[in-house]
Amino acid sequence: MSEERSEEKLAKMIDAARMYYQLDYSQQEIAKLFGVSRPTVSRFLQQAKDEGYVQITINDPRESSGVLAAELEHKYGLKKAVVVSVPQYEDIVVKKYLGEAAAKYLGDTVKDGDIIATTWGTTLYEVALNLPGKHLKDVKVVQLNGGVSHSETSTYAHEIVHLFGKAFHTIPYFIPLPAIVDHAVVKKAIEADRHIRGILELGKQSNIAVVTVGAPTDDSVLIKANYFSQEDLKLIYAKGAGDICSRYIDVEGKLCSAELSERTIGIDLEELRKKEQSILVAGGSKKIDGIRGALSGRYTNVLITDSFTAKYLLDNVRA
Repeated sequence: MSEERSEEKLAKMIDAARMYYQLDYSQQEIAKLFGVSRPTVSRFLQQAKDEGYVQITINDPRESSGVLAAELEHKYGLKKAVVVSVPQYEDIVVKKYLGEAAAKYLGDTVKDGDIIATTWGTTLYEVALNLPGKHLKDVKVVQLNGGVSHSETSTYAHEIVHLFGKAFHTIPYFIPLPAIVDHAVVKKAIEADRHIRGILELGKQSNIAVVTVGAPTDDSVLIKANYFSQEDLKLIYAKGAGDICSRYIDVEGKLCSAELSERTIGIDLEELRKKEQSILVAGGSKKIDGIRGALSGRYTNVLITDSFTAKYLLDNVRA
């Protein structure tokens, strides 16, 4: 085909595309005007798309982060939902974007005199890494639950609380203890110590709690931290939708085991319901049931999640 004929064909293809997509001509009308068959016009239009001369964008209002956030607020009775668009639905990507969004939210909302309590885990470590420095008066930062690991797996508990304290220019309060002990009597003895009791009380007094949910899977930081017996694990895998502050709940938000909860060092979940802001930062396919349990139990009133997870939560579909 000569260069002149090739240019002529390209001009016809683009003219056909303009008439069809911009001027609402039918394919039959275009064929009659050009003196060609309707299948030829159809081929022009397909080729225009294939070669990138025509790009079709569909703006679905249901895909809007703002719309998804409003729907989550309505469905789950939240004070605030923040929905983050992510390019891929992979845990490492989701955590990175949620960390940035949650850090910005905290930077915008924390004010003088706030007491910020936080738990731990890889999602909250991303939040801590991204926290902007903010000069405020009388802000306190406190750890919500124990996080010392019995294994080589890091919970990031110390790093998270340290970075929160650094961002808000305050000396943080740590709980230098494991999340879960072997017997309830051990927990009672530990919490009888006045220093530990004072830190736990500060967690109760906090008006802002920043938490996440863990999934009951083999790669869970909490499970890899080696806190559980084989019997504990059987119960967790059978009933657990996820954990908040190291306490396992089902999809309705009920505790999976009172006995396990009595061995857990840290805030009771009922206390989270009383917070001015109880902020849940979580997303990804493994976390959907845990997030649903946390929302159903009303343990959190602010949700920061990704757009894919938001849609699953709204559709009531398991990932």
